[in-house]
Parts: sequence; structure tokens; C-alpha cells
Amino acid sequence: MGKNQWVSPRGGKWGVHGEGNEKDTKQFKTQSDAIDCAKQIAKNQGSEVIVQGENGRIRSKDSYGPDSCPPVDKEH
Repeated sequence: MGKNQWVSPRGGKWGVHGEGNEKDTKQFKTQSDAIDCAKQIAKNQGSEVIVQGENGRIRSKDSYGPDSCPPVDKEH
């Protein structure tokens, strides 16, 4: 299983970075574009996407890896 992918605000842009990494993998103008990129990485690595809002609080999580006890997804 790969690193969870975080989508975080970065001074007017949105960064995608692996959990524990200080440097962004990539930055985007919109949160939506950053989420799309993070989803692709998470699907390839079998990990999660964690999205933060502009205030830094976690907005949502989605799992793209194997989960022995998957939660009921109430977002989709």
C-alpha cells in the first residue's frame, strides 16, 4: 500500500503531497484539479485521498485500497 495523498491549500493554490512529505508532488489552481490528480495517484498506489478545506480542516476522505472493514460511503 502506498502513501495516502493529501490535498491541501498552498497560498492561493492547491497542493497534492504524499503523507509525511514536505514537498508537494504537484500544485494546481483549483481544488477540483488537485483532487483528480490525488485520486489517480491513490488508485495506482491503493491508498487514500484526504482533502483539506481552505481552513486546513479535513473535509473528506476516500479510500482506493483494500480495506478489510470498509465504511459505508455517505458522500457518493
